[in-house]
Amino acid sequence: NEPRVPQASSGSPLRLRMAEYDLTSKIGSHLDRHLVFPMLEFLSVKSLYDEADMLQARIELLSRTNMVDYAIDVYQQLHPPAEGAEPEETAPQTLLTKRREVVDRLHEFEQTIDPIVQLFEDPEVAKHIEQAKEDQSLFDYLVQDHDFKPEMVDLVYDCAKFKYECGNYSEASEYLYFYRVVAPPDHKQVMSAMWGKLSCAILMQDWETALEDLNKLRKEIDDNPTVSQLLRLQQRAWLIHWSLFVFFNHPKGQDDIINLFLYQQDYLNAIQTCCPHILRYLTAAIITNKRRQSLLKDLVRVIRQESCSYQDPITEFVECLYINYDFDMAQQKLKECEKVLDNDFFLVACRADFIENARLSIFETFCRIHQCISISMLADKLNLSRDDAERWIVNLIRNAKLDAKIDAKEGHVIMNTQPQAIYQRVIDKTKALAFQSQFLAQNIDKRLAAQAAAVKPGMPQQQQWMTGPADV
Repeated sequence: NEPRVPQASSGSPLRLRMAEYDLTSKIGSHLDRHLVFPMLEFLSVKSLYDEADMLQARIELLSRTNMVDYAIDVYQQLHPPAEGAEPEETAPQTLLTKRREVVDRLHEFEQTIDPIVQLFEDPEVAKHIEQAKEDQSLFDYLVQDHDFKPEMVDLVYDCAKFKYECGNYSEASEYLYFYRVVAPPDHKQVMSAMWGKLSCAILMQDWETALEDLNKLRKEIDDNPTVSQLLRLQQRAWLIHWSLFVFFNHPKGQDDIINLFLYQQDYLNAIQTCCPHILRYLTAAIITNKRRQSLLKDLVRVIRQESCSYQDPITEFVECLYINYDFDMAQQKLKECEKVLDNDFFLVACRADFIENARLSIFETFCRIHQCISISMLADKLNLSRDDAERWIVNLIRNAKLDAKIDAKEGHVIMNTQPQAIYQRVIDKTKALAFQSQFLAQNIDKRLAAQAAAVKPGMPQQQQWMTGPADV
């Protein structure tokens, strides 16, 4: 379900324009509702939208969860109680009734699941769980030696889902782990449990576990032969959006997001087909990456292809600089990028790195065209004062990022041009061969697997039960 889009708050034209670049609604339509709450809280701090609308949007999302206390708090922020009134006196009766129902249901779950929890805490069973693989061996052992019933698997999943809807993500994650090691591989809720496990790790900010769960889920999506191509495309679009939380918080995320979004053709196809707005995050990841010079050619190709379907100041900056070579417009777009980054939930932390590397990209591109550059003109292109620009260039030379010298008397930067080594040319020409070979081999394997499946008559198709990540 797509979150309701709040109305932009009245204010300066700049604030209204920044609200136009906000992607919360588009991204939220591919997320579980629990993952949307941090994004809404971030927007409330930034004051891009009317606060009453933001609170109402949170209440609407909370109405479909069991986080009743949180819903009551938000309701009372939207409708402040009279002075001296008790909080429960001002809360809607529907929320109070729902809280009693949730508490009763929680007690019922805890009583029902207690024997299973005690079984999992048994030292012998715990040892088997540690050694268990994600197959049916543990399930068979529990059935034979501990009178484990098949319906208990569903009970563990239902309890995990209920805990999750209550906002108890740590216990939900624990129950989902037990479910994954106990459930047979063909159990109906396996995929949904994997989405739930990933969501719990994200909400607990356990980025190592989240990256591990993300890779497992990706493998399951890519290797599952029973789903249609349309459903697989939809699942990849969901995974792309969920991965933003992981990639922009994990130390290795900057490289992983580029490898997945740009160099895995299936996921690049999903971005181009379903969610071209993800190009904002791919562009930001490449601009802030140390290897950006070797990645920009591929990025520019994609941005050029998708310029009709999606543009924002971040992608337009690359387009102006590397396609149109319009330095004045690139400088203007860089100013807009600062505001967009500052109001983006995922990119706000890398704002300083992006601006620094974007300035360096302008400088590098400008230097390829000119051998002698006026510092004053360069300061204007980089949106810096003359002294700051000179200091910035000196630091580049000092840190060996720039082969140049400064003529302080004339106020010029003189570039020391060197022809590109033949070995580097060979590397640049052949760097994509490994990826292209891997992609070709994957296509051959898929075609052979499809041909093998086609010659097996009478094979029933598995019912497509999963409707979306919101079913976690």
